Amino acid sequence: MSILYTLGLFIITAIAEIVGCYLPYLWLKKSASAWVLLPAAFSLALFAWLLLWANK
Repeated sequence: MSILYTLGLFIITAIAEIVGCYLPYLWLKKSASAWVLLPAAFSLALFAWLLLWANK
């Protein structure tokens, strides 16, 4: 894999993890709508998929 490809994959994976963890925090602590849990679940699923896909 090229360095740019690896760096891009790392950045996308990091963003997916951060968003997936931050949105439930907003729901729990900042009284955000429960609808924020849907994109959070999608983001964490994307994060897990990227981790598995990157190890091929």
